[in-house]
Amino acid sequence: MGAKIERIGIITSGGDCGGLNAIIKGVALAAHRQGVRAFVIPNGYAGLYNLVDFDRLVELTPERLAGVEASVAGSESGHSRVQLKKVTDPRKYERIREGLAKFELDALVISGGDDTGSVMLDLASHGVKCVHAPKTMDLDLQTYSVGGDSTISRIAEYGRDLKTTGRTHNRVIVLEVFGRYAGHTAFRGGVAAEADAILIPEIPVDFGILYAHMMDRYWTRIRASDVLAGTYLIVVAEGLRDASGREIVDEAAGVDAFGHKRLAGAGKHVCNELTKRLKADGETRARMQATGMYVEGLYEVPEVRSVVPGHLVRCGRTSAFDVNFGIEAGAAAVALLLRGIDGVTVAGVRGEEIRYMRTAAAIKQRHVDLAQVALHESLGTCFGRPMARVDFKFVELSSPPERHI
Repeated sequence: MGAKIERIGIITSGGDCGGLNAIIKGVALAAHRQGVRAFVIPNGYAGLYNLVDFDRLVELTPERLAGVEASVAGSESGHSRVQLKKVTDPRKYERIREGLAKFELDALVISGGDDTGSVMLDLASHGVKCVHAPKTMDLDLQTYSVGGDSTISRIAEYGRDLKTTGRTHNRVIVLEVFGRYAGHTAFRGGVAAEADAILIPEIPVDFGILYAHMMDRYWTRIRASDVLAGTYLIVVAEGLRDASGREIVDEAAGVDAFGHKRLAGAGKHVCNELTKRLKADGETRARMQATGMYVEGLYEVPEVRSVVPGHLVRCGRTSAFDVNFGIEAGAAAVALLLRGIDGVTVAGVRGEEIRYMRTAAAIKQRHVDLAQVALHESLGTCFGRPMARVDFKFVELSSPPERHI
């Protein structure tokens, strides 16, 4: 056992998403059961840096905790994108320790993604006891992280809904979603939305292949419809690359507080590439005329429209899976601190096992498994590349598989 833990501070940092309030609730519930007091440190790492100037902190008593809904996205603790290493104050770590001492906080539970985890490691190296509860809707950590399932569910919902407006206007719809350089949310959300094409950073897109797939499927649907209606849905991740490997990004978007490019423009680029090909394709006019769509000078090619839901995929409600994982991860973080284990990331709870990893290993970026992509390619989804061959291996298990719920 480590030094006695009597008061814990809770920080959420980085981008908001589903599951954070579940983590907060898990921490506070577990702490209260163990006779430990839990306090909210507002505004992420900015709040931690300015803690010494605060007059009071909100304690998550059972009464106050009753007002925190685990199923609501966002964070009762608030966020900021602050990279502590970039703070110019030479006394910044001493200032942070003074703030913790002022409120007699013995340790921190910090929830966030890879950037948040890297700052947590920085704090740990300066003597601050902390445990990382994984959070990122991008799903690119080595562990599961709250926010992923909630975001995928919303992407799938938007994709399914957009098909109604797409079919009404015979449009090609391009849905651009978050994910940075890992395409997990676009991949899984696109599969769940039954998208026709899914474009992810792990696979440089060949627009010739995408265009041929779109033309075949789009026009087949319209011709097969008794009211000549059809659509084609593309889900694209923001960190897309073209066939040459060039990153597709709007340079005018700038960078965030951690120096990362603000990725934007992938959806618009896909629209432009497809529209350019439609206009140059000698068959487009004949197909438009054959289906009663063509009006010279006004409606000569199908519309390709980009939709960017942006923060709508990270707000609102938290999925049931994320509520479960969040509460368990929060409670596990408290258990680790009380056992004297810190500087680590919660990996999950399985029965009586609390699983954790060294944070430096947990925050290494994880990409989409391309073998999994190949399966969906074999079922007809286009990923902007020649279809990969799937050679299945058949494995009989001698014991039950790892359970997820």
